[in-house]
Amino acid sequence: MIERPRRLRVNEAMRDLVADVTLEPKNLMLPIFVKEGLEAPRSIEGMADVLQHTEQSFLDVLDDAIGAGIKSVMFFAVPKIRDAKGSQATAENGILSRVIRSARAHVGNDLVLVADLCLDEFTDHGHCGVLDNQGLIDNDSTLIRYADMGLVLAAAGADLLGTSGMMDGQVASIRKALDLRGFENTGILAYSAKYASGFYGPFRNAVESALDGDRKTYQQDYRRTREGLAEVELDLAEGADLIMVKPALVYLDVIAKAAAVSNRPVAAYLVSGEYAMVEASAKAGVIDRELAIFEILYSIRRAGAQIICTYWALEFAKKLKEQR
Repeated sequence: MIERPRRLRVNEAMRDLVADVTLEPKNLMLPIFVKEGLEAPRSIEGMADVLQHTEQSFLDVLDDAIGAGIKSVMFFAVPKIRDAKGSQATAENGILSRVIRSARAHVGNDLVLVADLCLDEFTDHGHCGVLDNQGLIDNDSTLIRYADMGLVLAAAGADLLGTSGMMDGQVASIRKALDLRGFENTGILAYSAKYASGFYGPFRNAVESALDGDRKTYQQDYRRTREGLAEVELDLAEGADLIMVKPALVYLDVIAKAAAVSNRPVAAYLVSGEYAMVEASAKAGVIDRELAIFEILYSIRRAGAQIICTYWALEFAKKLKEQR
């Protein structure tokens, strides 16, 4: 007898019937950049069709997201003033806190609001933590800043705090601070496996990063295979409500391993360089843009991520809704 797997591929209806990986608008998380003092939305170098928004224009994006069936958005803020400690990150009326409050007032509970909890947008040196007298990252002093930032963002109305700084003990420190101050319902989206990647370049344009150098002493080394899972297990033990792998496309193996061990939802961040790479290839006419993006999104779902943070979220949530 000849085995004929092609029987289950004979037409679109059959392929739809047997497909076992699903993708819905709710699986897509939309990152949003808001710049303090900006008078009109502005394009970002290296990120086609992605904008820095004003404190007013981003509200229209929230309406579009709800209309497309998206359930979550993540906010990044670009402040006017930066200093060594990232003071604006913990200012009660700082740009990120204002954005969260405005968003909450605008959408109520129709969207899950995720606030990026990191200092890199707010420091004048561009690192994700505070520096010691030798110019090195002071892990434990940074944890104090993270705890304070978490309290400010929780008070502003964030549902989830995206702990992207990759400091040792950050989840436990933030969780303890939140619980002691009555924010036990504010969740933590832990960037458990975040790599020192070459694919972050356009994002640094988006947040106007002041970084000179790299983050290899705190972000993970892509040459290691077990470290990512160790970090996942640590964050889960410290109280993470969801875990994140970043980047996504070049770390599908890590996503799959994380999904296999995590008893919490797994998210993945399809980062700016991955986005730009596809857009550039499509613009050059060497790939079918829509087909390639769908294939990428499904690959991340297939690897085990329930949530995909992507700059294509709004566009492709609309396409998925149209397909229903």
